[in-house]
Amino acid sequence: MDYDYLTSLRKYHPAWRLLLADHAPLIIAFVHRSFIEPNVRSLPEQELAARLEDFLFHLRQGLGEGHFPKPAREYLNDWASDERGWLRRYFPADSDEPHYDLIPAVEQAIQWLAGLEQRTFVGAESRLKLVFDLLRDISQNSETDPETRITELSRRRAAIDAEIEEIRAGHMAFMDPTRLRERFLQATDTARALLADFRQVEQNFRDLDRQVRERIATWEGGKAAILEEVLGQRDAITDSDQGRSFRAFWDFLMSADRQQELTELLETILALEPVAELNPDPRLRRIHYDWLTAGEATQRTVARLSEQLRRYLDDQAWLENRRIMDLLRGLEQHALAVRENLPTTPFMTVEAPAPDVQLAMDRPLFSPPIKPHIEQAPLEEGTADIAADPLFEQVYVDKERLRARLRQALQTQRQISLEALLQRHPLEQGLAELVTWLSLATGEGLGLVDETQEQVVYWTDDQGQQRRATLPAVIFVSGHQGAHP
Repeated sequence: MDYDYLTSLRKYHPAWRLLLADHAPLIIAFVHRSFIEPNVRSLPEQELAARLEDFLFHLRQGLGEGHFPKPAREYLNDWASDERGWLRRYFPADSDEPHYDLIPAVEQAIQWLAGLEQRTFVGAESRLKLVFDLLRDISQNSETDPETRITELSRRRAAIDAEIEEIRAGHMAFMDPTRLRERFLQATDTARALLADFRQVEQNFRDLDRQVRERIATWEGGKAAILEEVLGQRDAITDSDQGRSFRAFWDFLMSADRQQELTELLETILALEPVAELNPDPRLRRIHYDWLTAGEATQRTVARLSEQLRRYLDDQAWLENRRIMDLLRGLEQHALAVRENLPTTPFMTVEAPAPDVQLAMDRPLFSPPIKPHIEQAPLEEGTADIAADPLFEQVYVDKERLRARLRQALQTQRQISLEALLQRHPLEQGLAELVTWLSLATGEGLGLVDETQEQVVYWTDDQGQQRRATLPAVIFVSGHQGAHP
């Protein structure tokens, strides 16, 4: 930190400018009451202006009517202007009313001011223990030697076993009230600091989105290259240390078991007498639900930015297509202008009106020519004795005869089932004739098959035995085509 850097920081950083503002107590007190204390991510302009009017009214009662003379909306517009930048003014996707949200720098300034408050005591022991725990965790989880890790785990197991034995012997060690309050205050500060981290994550994604838009607006290369760069930057922020940490935090918090465990821990700890003497904030009972609300807002912001970026790229593609159409229209206008005054000598030759595309896979593969080899041999008279009776036992079903019977049956009614039709004309050629009826119904589209109903068909075979077949109901319909089996 040198002099030039601090001078620039004092001049341009929103948090430092806020602390130097004339109305800094008004701004900080109001935004803390409206945003940070109730953990509200954003507020519509009308509601926020009404809250500021009430806040100013109470201040004027104590300070005098001459203080803070401007209307509430003017203060909000001033705080959200580019010169101040302490509030972010934007329009949500589903609303035409502007909304306001805090920027991360304002929340950092408020946290710094909260650290200036006089504390009853400073928790030095708990912080030192936290440092040792973090260093021990890093050392143990980065150790590559299996024997070293096993030795450390064995030592920890021996310490746990010794503690269990002490408890069984009736010797239980309790944390004194000072340590209880010290660790509870540290846990409270860490829990509230997490809420500020979500706003910083949102701001980082918005800054990335702005950089990508600026990059697209000044890009002069091809679309493929800019898309590759945009997607690469999206992956870079997602795979960064901050992105991976936020994703791990979100996965950990979304576990139902973790939420239940946090609820039970908070209920138990807040019921302790040393903690109750501190008069803790009642919202601490639901601090994990505030984390969920803030995390969901961050997730929605990232999704909304991705959707806006996609539409922005679509608009860029539409503009590029429009430019191409303008060029083509200009060529058409020039062609119409020279149509009546054609040049005597051709200034351009085109081999073909359209390209002749020949795909490699459309070309036939080489196949060697087949050279038949014909052997001439005298024909000899056959001597095999084969019975020709099976040739005369073939069954032929006349489909035209069956069609005629069907047409005759449908002259007096619109539909008829196969069962009713066979009662009029029983099967004469057995199973072959039944299959032919089914072929007329499904193959030629003369009927429908209802699989929800069944029908039984009977016939007598060549040996005189009674046969039966159970099949779905077949219904022939007059003039029907396109049956579905």
